[in-house]
This record gives sequence, structure tokens and C-alpha cells, in this order.
Amino acid sequence: MSKPRRQEQEKASEEISEVAKDILRMQLPIMLPGLGHVNMYALVDDDGAAVIDPGLPGESTWNAIRDRLKQAGLEPRHIHTVFITHSHPDHFGGAVRIHKESGARIVAHRGFHFGGPSRGHKKHTESQAHGHEHGHGDGDHHVEASVDDLIAHMELLERDRRRAQNPLWRIRSALKRITTPAPWKGPSERASVRESLRFLSYATFGRSRFVPPITHHVEHGDVLRLAGREWFVQHTPGHTADHICLHDPDSGAFLSGDHVLPSITPHIGGVSYLADPLKSFFYSLDRVGEIQGVELALPAHGHPFDDLAGRAQAIKEHHHERLDEIRDIARELGRADVNSFMKRLFRERSWGEMAESETYAHLEHLRLEGMAEAHRDDKGRLVYDL
Repeated sequence: MSKPRRQEQEKASEEISEVAKDILRMQLPIMLPGLGHVNMYALVDDDGAAVIDPGLPGESTWNAIRDRLKQAGLEPRHIHTVFITHSHPDHFGGAVRIHKESGARIVAHRGFHFGGPSRGHKKHTESQAHGHEHGHGDGDHHVEASVDDLIAHMELLERDRRRAQNPLWRIRSALKRITTPAPWKGPSERASVRESLRFLSYATFGRSRFVPPITHHVEHGDVLRLAGREWFVQHTPGHTADHICLHDPDSGAFLSGDHVLPSITPHIGGVSYLADPLKSFFYSLDRVGEIQGVELALPAHGHPFDDLAGRAQAIKEHHHERLDEIRDIARELGRADVNSFMKRLFRERSWGEMAESETYAHLEHLRLEGMAEAHRDDKGRLVYDL
């Protein structure tokens, strides 16, 4: 018997809806695993509109954007601001075209950078495996992110953002990414020739066609005036290092991007600027859950919902259950590599690079919390002892 379809998987409706005063929900079609639409929100004011997360690049998205705007009596030239919650293509794909049509400012976190870290940042040694205990213990514990960790990842984001403006650096970075396997794999497990050529083509020729120029960089606590009221930027690293949300205290609206979704949990990948992406995600969920007066959460996928704090806590609990499951698997498997853990955590239809990356993020969280050790086997793969 098949599982019921999650709301994030629903196909994009062509109808627009006003979900709060001067906030229109416009669903754009996407074809990605587990997702059927992305919500582009239009915040309307006397000067036109700001749009949040304008979908994937491509003609079908552009046609949908024009159609949805037309229903609201708007055109692309009326858009004065594009706000991007994070650096995934289904959230910024239409921004380049909008910028060309209207000259709209493009707003994103100051660390916005598509393509990931330029080089690996994690070393797996005996001393590291034993040197990151924080005294929390097992089970439900309050996770804190250190100021040093946050500053370090911000510096890395800023470094690569500036480097990415140099075409020669992009080529060198692409070549290194092609020849460097994922950190949990052995040195011989590189990308296929086809995948390598496609990635190199994107990095050298295709990037400027769909990665937007960010004209206005923001950070946590910055204020933007949209739809006639003030919105506060909330930096919420985890799903990506550069993820940001918007909060309007007056109306109680919270634009949550992919940080908090109504019925699925966002992907937490292990290859990140963040030393421990899962730990940062827990921290961000706690901070969002503490915001008072949120009456309506507006996610990037799925329907608006009203219990932001409750949903943030439920997502945290899901990941703690996943960590418990990994411990149970370790008792059965003993020392094992990431792929072996992944095949026990995920159904076969989900096996692949993303599932491995999320498994790696969870195993690394346990290692950095002093609850696991990592070593390289004779093939160079990471194996974990729990």
C-alpha cells in the first residue's frame, strides 16, 4: 500500500491566494524528488511587489511567474525586490530573468554561494574523535552552537563568495570538485566522466545564466521594509549555511523557506561550511521556536500553517529519533561505512548521494559529540564505531 502524498509533493496550483494582508501565495511547478511545487510569495505595496523564492530556472517557471503575476494585476517589471531564502536553484532560478526585466534588487544572506565549499574542511583523526565532548549526554539535550563556529563558517562563506566572482577560480574549483570524492568515500570513488563534464560545463559557461547577482547582502537582525511593514532577517543555518527567514512581528507572519516545512523534514547534508550541520540546525530550530507571536508560518513548500514552534520541535525530535536509529544499527553492524548505514536508514528508492550525505551528517554529529569514532578502512572509506 502506497503512502499518502505529502502536501509538499502536491502539483503546483495555477490559482493564487492571499494568505495574509498584502501577501500572495503563488505556486510554481518543479520536478524534484519529493517535491511538486515551490511557493513564491508576492508582498505587494504601493511601489509594486517583492517576491520570495522565484522557483527553478527555465521557461516553464518563467511562464508560471508571468501567469501568477497577471492574476494579481502585476507584471515582471513591477517587481522591485527578489528575496532568496537560500542557495538552492528551486529558490533563486527566476531571479536572473526578473532582474533583467525590472532591475529588481536581489537580496540574500551575505554568505550566499551556490556550489558548496571549495575544499573539504574536516579531518578524521583519533584526537578529533575524542576531543569534542560537550557534556550533554544521550537523549534530549539542549544543543548550543559556539560563537567561534559561527564566525568561522561565516568567514568561509565570505571567502568563497568573493572567490566565485573570479572565473579562473571557478574553473579550478570545479576541476578540484570533479577529482575529489565525497569525504566519506575512498580516493578511487570519483564522479563519472559524464557527471564531471556536465559540472565543468556549468561552472565555466552556464553559471551566469541562472545564478543571480546578489545586489543586497543581509545578515541576522537586519530589517527590510516590504509590503509596507518591517521584516526582520533570521539567519537559520542547517539546511544550508546561508539559509535565512523573514519575520514580521506586527502581522505575526514568518516566511520559513525550507527551514521549517509543514509535513516533511528538510535535507541536512554533511558537506557544508558548518562543522556540524545537524547541530547548527538544532540551534536554529530552537531559536525560531522561541519567537513570540508567530501566527502564520509561510513555508517554501506545502501549505501555510500556524504552529511554528510545535513543528520546529517535531522536526528536532525526528532527527533525534534518527540518531537513536543509527545507534541501534551500529549495534547490529559493528564498524561500518556511511553507505552501509544509509541502506539501513533509507528505503531503497531513496538510496544515493543525498541519502549518503544526510547519513554522514548524522554520523558526524555523533562523532563530534564524542559518541562515535571515525577511521579510514583499507579502501580509504570512512568507517564509524559507535
